[in-house]
Amino acid sequence: MAGREMTVVVATKDRREQALTTMSRLHDLPERPHVILVDNGSVDGTPDAVERSCPDVTVLRLGRNLGAEARTRGVHAARTDYVAFADDDSWWAPGALDRANQLFDAHPRLGLLAARILVGPDERLDPVSAEMAASPLGTEPDLPGPSVLGFLACGSIVRRSAYLQVGGFSPVIFFGGEETLLAQDLAAAGWGVVYVDDVVAHHHPGARGAESERVRLQLRNALLSTWLRRPVVVAARHTGRALRGVRDVQVRGALIDAVRRLPAVVAARRALPPEVESQIRVLEAAEGRSP
Repeated sequence: MAGREMTVVVATKDRREQALTTMSRLHDLPERPHVILVDNGSVDGTPDAVERSCPDVTVLRLGRNLGAEARTRGVHAARTDYVAFADDDSWWAPGALDRANQLFDAHPRLGLLAARILVGPDERLDPVSAEMAASPLGTEPDLPGPSVLGFLACGSIVRRSAYLQVGGFSPVIFFGGEETLLAQDLAAAGWGVVYVDDVVAHHHPGARGAESERVRLQLRNALLSTWLRRPVVVAARHTGRALRGVRDVQVRGALIDAVRRLPAVVAARRALPPEVESQIRVLEAAEGRSP
């Protein structure tokens, strides 16, 4: 099966039972892809449990939490042209990897494919999938679906060479909204980033952490992404908007966290080409946001 031409990379930390469930689901796929589990320093025995239960899975033990950068370690270890990502609470539908292989083979400029994601046992369509399907950027003639500049990592597949060319997920972002920067970097390098409705992933998220911490992380990373790639005037405008909410403890924490990462931002900053910046503005206008 063509799925053997693809590797699935799963990053995890301290979610042993979820990881074992995902390994079982991936093992049962008719494509039988190679699976790499990248462990971000778990202390609950996750890597040992996976090695005992799933001898065909390659386990990479990082010893510490690298966040989304763990996926890049997995991509480096892969030996296939295409790499699918899954979280420890997500997996691919039967046939999805074969279909993705066909699309990558047929579209040489395709750098990243964002799949349709079905959530939970009732298989609800993820709202992000609906947004991507209606992307105002349209479909370019040499690509298999509408262009997007954002996606969900747990339902994405990359061309390994394209991913490594742009450096993968940014270590500056660490985790939470890291997809935006990767999509922009791929587009800036000339790669297609598209949504494809007939490639399907399943996501069964567990209980979330504290909502306040999630809000803080999302705001921090949105600011970091803007500082890393957008024009200075746009970054200043976004920062000004955030400063208006500085009395809120989560906003204040996000700003402090972002400022602490400024040296890394300065080292990694590179402006997007005008055509990609224009696409971002089209998306912001469609969402009713000004740049």
